[in-house]
This record gives sequence, structure tokens and C-alpha cells, in this order.
Amino acid sequence: LKANAGALTNFEVLDFLRSRGAAKDPTRVIVSVAPSEFKVFDYLEQSIACNQTRESVTEFAGKCKKYKLADAEILNIINIRPSSAVEIDPIIEQCEKRLGESVEELVELVAEVFPAPAQTEPDEAAGEDNEEIPDGQQMDAS
Repeated sequence: LKANAGALTNFEVLDFLRSRGAAKDPTRVIVSVAPSEFKVFDYLEQSIACNQTRESVTEFAGKCKKYKLADAEILNIINIRPSSAVEIDPIIEQCEKRLGESVEELVELVAEVFPAPAQTEPDEAAGEDNEEIPDGQQMDAS
């Protein structure tokens, strides 16, 4: 990739790491991947970037042109995937003034192009380490 070619979406970083061979199973690595790259890969695999595709990112960027958003604003919307006007407001400078009522339309566009990830069941084993004590505070069981 070109150095300093511009900002990348989380999806593009994840895609790049996958192309270098990063995977959940470290024995499947094609080329050497630095430990820091594995940490980034693990983080991005848990983010909404793992559900995105190159086509959906391109489609969203194209459909955003009518809102006259800055590239950084589009990038942040792609990376964060806001699901309400309240979440979009801090991403877009002067959101009320620039978008007005169309902010809800933008929220719908985000939901349409980037569907919400499937909800996973909370890990039952994670709650077994702590015991509830009578006054409502948590106490480590180990």
C-alpha cells in the first residue's frame, strides 16, 4: 500500500490485515504478522468493521455525496456506524445547521447500507467469576 495515501476505514485496515494472513487461528498466518497487528486484528474483528464489505463502504460513500459531508465525517460514520441522530450529531460539524431534518434520513441510510451486527449471547462463564454479596457489591470469587 502507498504510505500516507490518506485515512483508512476500519474495514480497509481489517481487509489489509486479512490479506497479510491475520486470522483468529494464529497457525493460519501466511506471512509474519506483528503482535501489534494481531491486537488490531482482534479489536477490529469485534467491531462493526467485520460485517462491512468493500461494496457497502463504496455504496455508502457514494450515497453520502448529497449531504456534502467532509471525507473525515464519512470515514467516522463508516467506522462508528451511528444508529441515531444523537450519535451522528458529534460526528458532523454543525450538524443541525448543515443537515436539518435530513439527519434522520442519514441515520436510515446508515442502517440500510450497514445492517446491525447479529446480537451475540452474553458469555455465561464471564459472570461466574464474581459472586453477589448481600449489600449489592461485587466480590471476586477466586
